[in-house]
Amino acid sequence: MGALDEGHFNVELEESGVNIELGFEEEPETVAAIEDAVKSLLQGLGEDINREGLRRTPLRVAKALREGTGGYRQKVKDIVQGALFPEVGLESGIGHAGGVGGLVIVRDLDLFSYCESCLLPFQVKCHVGYVPSGQRVVGLSKLSRVADIFAKRLQDPQRLADEVCSALQHGIKPTGVAVILQCLHVHFPNFESVYLESSNHHGWVKVLVTSGSGVFENENSDIWGDFLSLLKFRGINVEKAHPRDSSTKCWCPSQATSKTGPANSGMVAAVAAILRSLGEDPSRKELLGTPTRFVKWLMNFKNSNLEMKLNGLVLGRIDTLKSIGEHINSELNLSFWSQCEHHLLPFHGVVHIGYICSEGVNPIRKPLLQSIVHFHGFKLQVQERLTRQIAETVSSLLGGDVMVVVEANHTCMISRGIEKFGSSTATVAVLGRFSTDPAARAKFLQSIPNSTTSGG
Repeated sequence: MGALDEGHFNVELEESGVNIELGFEEEPETVAAIEDAVKSLLQGLGEDINREGLRRTPLRVAKALREGTGGYRQKVKDIVQGALFPEVGLESGIGHAGGVGGLVIVRDLDLFSYCESCLLPFQVKCHVGYVPSGQRVVGLSKLSRVADIFAKRLQDPQRLADEVCSALQHGIKPTGVAVILQCLHVHFPNFESVYLESSNHHGWVKVLVTSGSGVFENENSDIWGDFLSLLKFRGINVEKAHPRDSSTKCWCPSQATSKTGPANSGMVAAVAAILRSLGEDPSRKELLGTPTRFVKWLMNFKNSNLEMKLNGLVLGRIDTLKSIGEHINSELNLSFWSQCEHHLLPFHGVVHIGYICSEGVNPIRKPLLQSIVHFHGFKLQVQERLTRQIAETVSSLLGGDVMVVVEANHTCMISRGIEKFGSSTATVAVLGRFSTDPAARAKFLQSIPNSTTSGG
């Protein structure tokens, strides 16, 4: 197991019983301080903080951030104490607690965390195993709760695995602990790249990390093999990763793709203030560039009056079109990325557009439709408005008969525990004939593939 980051949290172990504190000495912080910082960020984007939709955004962001980083205000000892039960443990190599060989595992724990390099969210599938000793086993739900404490902090995958492993090792004193994390970081393009590069953007960065203590310190031990076999038994196919190899380079795509150059100093200072309000130290080595990276990401959604480039639109007359209604044109799975204006967290997914051309009008080319989607996506948005704006723009080009379906994954919903990983939200806008013709709507909806949004 890799060494833990000194200064990130304090460890206090009292030999009399289980009393492990893995808390952070928080500086005094208030929701009001975060609200003020969020207002500065919105003003830096050129937004009117008093407009409908943004009035309560600073408060919503503050509440979401405090909930998403609530692990700073929790202690492992408060969870583990009182949850240890006497059972026959593994002593001197002999014992059967938890099953043959003494191994106890909990699979597929869904966690959510904030990347310390960019402040964008990432998802975690966590698998935990331990071998009891000293007649101590812990309630299984506590494994999930301990892991969640450390996920709800600004994190790096390897350190998250190490912290969970160390906390359980000290807290329940087993013969060994193993942790495997499968992490997904959303890789959002910037406003410029979606026009300059292919639309087939890879939306996720994946990494697998492990951490082990006690009998799991040897990565080639038989007990690791047992752990992995029990995961594969339920269709979880993972291969061991070497913890120290994973930590040699940052997995965050913002560090690999961010451009150099100055960022708005007032906005950078506002993000640093948010970090302090959450109980973090902006001067910590891993956080030194975080405010700048987050501001550069946020500036993709700057409120501007840029005119949309229609990329060679030709509204030509043709003689071969049949009468209106005999053919529905469609463009499916157009990717989009956007930023929720209620919580300043990303949402992303796909857009499906169906339309009936006016007589004598050519169908719209796919690059133009993708540009329309990107143009409306790269703003502070809500999904319902995004759907309507895309429909109205396409309608203005073609004459009115348009149907748009947007399917999106919202990190703001997942981070607050409202949705589970893999769930998505669909919104629909219908104009012209689609609003009055059920058969036309049904025909278009039937053309949409069964699985479209990507979750990794």
